[in-house]
Amino acid sequence: MGSARTSQADTFPFGDGSVQIVDVPPLDPSLYSLTPNEAEFFKAATGINDDKMLRTHILMAQEKAYKVAPYPCIYIFAFLRVGITKLPVYQDILAIGRERPDAIFLDLGCCFSVDSRKVAFDGFPAHGIISSDLKKEFLELSNFLFRTSKDTWAGHFIPGDVLDPEMLCVAPITRGSKLGLPPDLSTLTSLNPLHGRCSIIYASCFLHLFTEEQQVHLGRALAGLLSPEPGSLICGIQISMKEKGSKPMVFGSSEYTMFCHSPQSWTELWDGTVFEKGEVEVKTNVWEVSATGQTVDVLAWSVKRL
Repeated sequence: MGSARTSQADTFPFGDGSVQIVDVPPLDPSLYSLTPNEAEFFKAATGINDDKMLRTHILMAQEKAYKVAPYPCIYIFAFLRVGITKLPVYQDILAIGRERPDAIFLDLGCCFSVDSRKVAFDGFPAHGIISSDLKKEFLELSNFLFRTSKDTWAGHFIPGDVLDPEMLCVAPITRGSKLGLPPDLSTLTSLNPLHGRCSIIYASCFLHLFTEEQQVHLGRALAGLLSPEPGSLICGIQISMKEKGSKPMVFGSSEYTMFCHSPQSWTELWDGTVFEKGEVEVKTNVWEVSATGQTVDVLAWSVKRL
């Protein structure tokens, strides 16, 4: 399995263009690891209780995904980290799922939809969960990883490019009263019918893939999706810097840059640029992560409607 995709050229969308991966690095099974909590979740969610069998199954899922999208997050098993549980607002997310009728959880840049599966596992109604990614193949890959099908997983999947207005356009922020009944989520082919209806919007390792200008655009687009109910959340995890700017990155033999915000600039983007000043509460938390010889600051953040 570790020999997959050893010397091919690939491109994948990135910011306002694409990144050319000249030599796709071969998968390295030695990077596989699960914490006790992660292992407990994946065993329960897949029904595979044997450690060796679970490892083999996850490596198979990784290999399938790497052929579709040779992303660094797949290479380093970032999809196993269940990042949403590291957010300070995680219990608030679950509470919204319990307490709000017709609560909607939107997972952007979902990859295997691991975080969607986790919130459902912890009690958020699966029929109110929507996962979305550029690659339509991630629906099948998620079902493979979790050993489910359209008949056994009640969540929804909407593929598409969030920079395409047919998929997601910027709409005015909904203010005032809650809107009426949501649309039938199983019929949606874009995110636009969700304007003003999303209780939680989660974007993990996603927004830092775009330019500074595109991040502002996407912030406004996501704000247009958010429910006006107090406590509604936009949240996520991404790479950060002490001062906002372009950060050089390396994947295999390919070099690229990412535009990364600081906690301060990220707060200012949401509170004062996207939303009116004082309309939301922004919280940030930063920690350091090392992987494949690179050390980065990781920013966990939440934007809550007041």
